[in-house]
Amino acid sequence: MTADGRRGLTIWVVACALGAGLALLAAGRDWASVTMGGVAGGPASTVPVSGGTLIPVLTPLALAAAASALAVLATRGAWRRVVGAVLALCGAGVAVAAATGASAASGPAAADAAARESALALSGQAVAQAVWPWPAVALAGGVVLALTGLVACVRGGRWAAMSARYDRPGSRREAAASGDRAMWDALDEGVDPTADPVKHDEEK
Repeated sequence: MTADGRRGLTIWVVACALGAGLALLAAGRDWASVTMGGVAGGPASTVPVSGGTLIPVLTPLALAAAASALAVLATRGAWRRVVGAVLALCGAGVAVAAATGASAASGPAAADAAARESALALSGQAVAQAVWPWPAVALAGGVVLALTGLVACVRGGRWAAMSARYDRPGSRREAAASGDRAMWDALDEGVDPTADPVKHDEEK
């Protein structure tokens, strides 16, 4: 692989790690704060709601995107393009989930999630407020993952697979060792290993 190809692959790997990291980080942070009236006239309580709680598919999609990025490195040819398409779809799913969560953070869905999270029954009026900027961070991560998937589909054929990268030096050493053995065997038989094999056959 050329120097430009290695540089492009390095940038791509960093972008994948950044996108998945942003999505997973945001999923674990609070996207909504829900204030619920107390039971039987008790004091109101405020329950934070994380992105992963509000949108349960967010974390699995981010993890699937990260796994797809690793699979891109381990494959080649048509399979690499297929896995790149899966990565793009996972990234798009993260972005859509983040946008959905951003709109739901100040609505009834956040109140329902808070009730499930706190195991408290809703009584009176529940007020949900969105907490920023974590939905936007997740959205950015999803967009980055979707773009890296598209790049893998278009340019992934120029990148070397992990197996090729690590197997090639060993293959070279084995080929060199095999050549050395053949040379010594020829010398033992009284044959000049540097001679033209065609001329050698004609002399015979």
